[in-house]
Order: sequence, then structure tokens, then C-alpha cells
Amino acid sequence: MKKLIFSLTILSTFILIVACGQNKPQEEEKQMKTLVAYFSASGITKSVAEKIANVVDATLYEIKPEAPYTEADLDWRDKNSRSSVEMNDLSSRPAIIKDLEDADSYDVIYIGYPIWWYTAPTIINTFIEAYKFEGKTIIPFATSGSSSITKSVEDLKNSYPNIDWKEGKLLNGATLESVKEWIENQ
Repeated sequence: MKKLIFSLTILSTFILIVACGQNKPQEEEKQMKTLVAYFSASGITKSVAEKIANVVDATLYEIKPEAPYTEADLDWRDKNSRSSVEMNDLSSRPAIIKDLEDADSYDVIYIGYPIWWYTAPTIINTFIEAYKFEGKTIIPFATSGSSSITKSVEDLKNSYPNIDWKEGKLLNGATLESVKEWIENQ
């Protein structure tokens, strides 16, 4: 009889352990951490970045040049302006304030920029190279007065083939609703 009671006690304990284990939540699936990084010389791209960060519940980060761009620096009609000089030398890497402390923790990075000379400003290259996003998913977005995003995305893909690039989107005049729609259809 003692053997039967002992066996039943062991069996009951085993069943209880198994049952309790099944009630525990399964190991939580790793949450993808998202960053919305942007460079905005005039505030237009910043406005779009804020909307994206709001929709995807992401960290918002401004890519800041060490030497801020002045209005004269941005004069694309002046061949000697800072932006013209940088864009005529695609190896140019304008210095940035490197203060994104946890860059490695992000799985998905939206990168936003204005289109300059049909492509991304070279400060975007500085940012990508500074934080080494190889193996990460990057979703580009841009604003532009008249150019499409296509060439800039092709240029970035060619320059950084070890990044998982997703299709980019030109978001001129983006509303919160149009941003939501774009994100839902990715």
C-alpha cells in the first residue's frame, strides 16, 4: 500500500509540474526594435519621420551634422556651396554627431532624407558607415521637390549590399493616414 501511495504521490507531482508548465506563457517572441533616423535640412523630412515613428511606435533619431548646414550651404545653384561640393564628391562623408548609443539593438531602421542631386545626401552614408548596419533591415524614405526616390535607393543598395534593403517611398506631403497606409502595405 505504501508503494502505491508513494507511486501516486510521484505521479501527482509529475502531473502538477507538467500542468503548471503548460500554464506558463510560452517564451515571449522577440519584439523587433525599430528606429526612425532622419536627416532634415529644412524640417520637411523631420515632419515625415515624426509621423512614421508615431505609427510604428519607434525611437526617433535625428542625424545631426557636426557643423549645421546654413542657408548658404544648401544653395544648390551655387557650385561652391557646401552641399554642392559634398554631392560632387560621392566619397565625401560629412562628420556627424555620433550619439546613438544603442544602435546595435535595433532590428529595423527607417532612414529618411531629402533627395539631393537625385540621390541621398552623403551624410546618410556617414550615418550608415558609422553604425555598421550590416544584416539589419533598412527602409528608406525621402522627400523631394521634384526627384523620385528610385535612384537614391539603388545607390544605397549598391553601396551597402550587406544590408537588407526594403522598398523605399517618397513621402512628399505625407499625412498620418498616408504614412499608416504605406506601413500597412509594406
